[in-house]
Amino acid sequence: MINVFQPSLGDEEAAAVAEVFASGWLGHGPRTKAFEAGFAEHIGAGPEQVVFINSCTAGLFLATELLGLGPGDDVVMPSVSFVAAANAVAATGARPVFCDVDPRTLNPTAAHVESALTPRTKAVLVLHYGGHPGDIAAIAALCRRRGVALVEDAACAVASTAHGTACGTFGDIGVWSFDAMKVMVTGDGGALYVRDPELARRARRMAYHGLEQSSGFSAARVSHRWWELDVREFGRRIIGNDVTAAIGSVQLRRLPGFVARRREIAGTYDRLLADAEGVRLPPPLPEGHTGSYYFYWVQLDPAVRDGVAADLLKRDIYTTFRYPPLHRVPAYGTGHGELPGTDEASEATLLLPLHQGLDDTEVRTVADELRKAVESRSSGGGR
Repeated sequence: MINVFQPSLGDEEAAAVAEVFASGWLGHGPRTKAFEAGFAEHIGAGPEQVVFINSCTAGLFLATELLGLGPGDDVVMPSVSFVAAANAVAATGARPVFCDVDPRTLNPTAAHVESALTPRTKAVLVLHYGGHPGDIAAIAALCRRRGVALVEDAACAVASTAHGTACGTFGDIGVWSFDAMKVMVTGDGGALYVRDPELARRARRMAYHGLEQSSGFSAARVSHRWWELDVREFGRRIIGNDVTAAIGSVQLRRLPGFVARRREIAGTYDRLLADAEGVRLPPPLPEGHTGSYYFYWVQLDPAVRDGVAADLLKRDIYTTFRYPPLHRVPAYGTGHGELPGTDEASEATLLLPLHQGLDDTEVRTVADELRKAVESRSSGGGR
């Protein structure tokens, strides 16, 4: 099977984990601190602004707590988002208000966001679709003008920038994912960035039970009675650990190579499919933007999209669509209005395999089989 996503792990990661085992300390310790510092440098932030956590989803839930969201608040977000983002908002009692997206980029524009703002809007939560930065600078400027907090779901955008600024750092809070299918992985894990220093300190406390002292590893160095509790507020345990952080530090060093290979694969798809009838390729990145190349998506006639996906699966090529529109999910309420760009994109878009482990032969196979499947379905041969 040629998979859509697949991590790249090897001897370096295994050796890093072996070192952690040998140290006798597997929990939140020196390797966690080192990984936080390394990732902070990668995104152009201070180490005190970054917390290594056990998942991006946990970071989204923590973000809603840090912003004090609750009943009576609205949060504007694109309908093309991962379910975790809407769950994090809805769980507080706040209302997700879904905005439309550009049908080609599947990212919202500032105009899309502005049209969905209400008098009760307390935050905007945007996704960088497929690792493309989108209209993030304009959205950030809009939020500042309107006095609304901006949270960036940068799960797909670990190496993405817009005019030199890392995605995830335009707003007040950013979150990244390092789960097993992302560009760089820690098995499970994520990172949380908080712009405001005091709020960042609170985030670190909240990520470990609300305790001022977060780890037994260093507690004995700061108090002669390190076992006593100093609870400032009620938190939970969502911190990362030295095992996953050790993997993350190796993956972070390898990240430029991962992204370069993904960029190369995307370019190969562009060349091989440039003249494929019935196949629309993803739009190029605007000048000044860099991407993480997490998704490579094509858009097909909605009448054949699902059939093409089924035909490719029979040929051991796995494709998918991310993310099903959230405004169609009853759990998040009704009355979200018309979202024509979202509806158009969700019926036509298909993600092709894209990961750094693909070889050139596999990429050509995907392109060739896609051509055949589209041609067959478009002519009625696959019905």
